[in-house]
Amino acid sequence: MNRPIRDWRGQRVWILGASSGIGAALAQALLARGARVALSARRGDYLERVATSREDALVLPLDLGDSAAFAASLDHLWHEWRGIDLVVFCAGTWAPMAAARLDADAIAQTLAINLQAPMAACAALVPKLLDAGRGAIAFVSSVAGYRGLPQAAAYGASKAGLGHFAETLHLELAPRGISVFLVNPGFVATPMTARNDFRMPALISPQEAAAEIIAGFARPGFEIHFPRRFTRWLKLLRLLPYGAYFPLARRLTGA
Repeated sequence: MNRPIRDWRGQRVWILGASSGIGAALAQALLARGARVALSARRGDYLERVATSREDALVLPLDLGDSAAFAASLDHLWHEWRGIDLVVFCAGTWAPMAAARLDADAIAQTLAINLQAPMAACAALVPKLLDAGRGAIAFVSSVAGYRGLPQAAAYGASKAGLGHFAETLHLELAPRGISVFLVNPGFVATPMTARNDFRMPALISPQEAAAEIIAGFARPGFEIHFPRRFTRWLKLLRLLPYGAYFPLARRLTGA
């Protein structure tokens, strides 16, 4: 399984998508625990607010969708730190999309940000970690990737794909000393979920999400899911045959 991370002092952590929400909260929590943290996102001014001028915080503005820019930033950070202990892919986008109103441009954008960008980034990252013989990768996905849900035609598909990718990496990399974590949050109060016009069950704060993720890193398991009072029910739904799942999902979601 994964190598647990319990002592964060001096750990070299790069967070992609650190300008707000879960990524920002996780960056601040790890800095408070003594980690050295590189913060990346497209908005450099937002990153500066998260870093709050701390000497152990390094701001690296970056569009994760730009593979060349990611590779250049990776080389810079690797040279600066002489290696990286953990990379967290937290960047993502969400746009409600019903089956009757599929939008080709929005589908392409969702898949590009949520799935293709972290996959392409790993093409540059994984060889470096393998050469070093150590390190860890974490993908912040979503419980929306467990099964099909109303309004999540593009988002759910992107997160399901990300989970599949993470599983594959874990199968091949864990035996070679590289840990791979999959983080599946439920509803977290972020600028992204603020677009939702429905009641979000078991809603938690970004700070609570960050605490759950850090607790998950301290365990050797592959998946970190929370809040468990919500995610355990969704895991049970995954076990149902389609004949039972579809009518139950329609009833629970009002679809």
